[in-house]
Amino acid sequence: MAALIEADCHLLSLLGRIGMTSSFGEHTIEDECRGHGFDAATFCLICNVYSDSAFKPAARDIAAARLQDVIFYLQASHKYYVDSALRVFGPRLEELLEPCPPKQQAAVRKFFTEYEQELRAHFNFEEEKVFPYVQSLLDGHSAGNFSIIDFEENHSNVDEKLGDLRNIIMKSLPAICDGEKRIEILDFIFHLQRDLARHTCVEEDVLIPLVRRLENPGHFRKVLAKEAEEEVTTREELSDREKEILVCVARGMLNKEIADQNNISIHTVISHRKNITRKTGIKTVAGLTVYAILNGLIDVNSIE
Repeated sequence: MAALIEADCHLLSLLGRIGMTSSFGEHTIEDECRGHGFDAATFCLICNVYSDSAFKPAARDIAAARLQDVIFYLQASHKYYVDSALRVFGPRLEELLEPCPPKQQAAVRKFFTEYEQELRAHFNFEEEKVFPYVQSLLDGHSAGNFSIIDFEENHSNVDEKLGDLRNIIMKSLPAICDGEKRIEILDFIFHLQRDLARHTCVEEDVLIPLVRRLENPGHFRKVLAKEAEEEVTTREELSDREKEILVCVARGMLNKEIADQNNISIHTVISHRKNITRKTGIKTVAGLTVYAILNGLIDVNSIE
């Protein structure tokens, strides 16, 4: 577990929402999940989606996940955004705006207030409509005319307007605003925007497919069978050399360092890395590191 966090420190926020806040020691992911009553396969799936924007779960990943735990995570995330992030954001913005003329303050404050209202409305819809609908499916009951398609068709990216606010603060606020406070709030916004974007991906790439599986299990079985058939015919395993290169990448080594250690050219290293990305579907170093850990390719003590 500690090695997973070292591979992507952004996952600390995810762990806090699940309640995994104590010392990890030498606990494995399985140990930590078991101790908190959270399904390990679901945890790894959420971590992959959260860490790598290019990662798209396969049907078999969805089939192995536990929907109740996905709902628990999303509800905990809503609580974090509303009770923690927004409560920190508002006062910081007010401090930054203090030197501005009243009309500028009012304009930016109105923009933020409207964004906050939209975000709360987005979460309330999920809490009051979507999650109860999912629970009714889990309980074996019908839920009227609502379906996950209704949620999917009206699902919006809750980080877009936050990006507009970021650009306003970065480009349009007058120079009289405190520079350090500007940098501080911009750093906060960049992290929050990334987090919200990953939250949206968890909903779209994990929640929606899981609910579709409940709504139409027969169709999902066909998708799963087709995927398995295609995987048998097209799957390419990493070669031993590619696994060695992947371990080097996970350790943070540069292409030249990898080439020197393995007595190959930099061009060959680049070629291997392209093949690794093609075969795993993972593009980022952080994502490849998580992949290496989850597939037992790397000694956790070798990660710097």
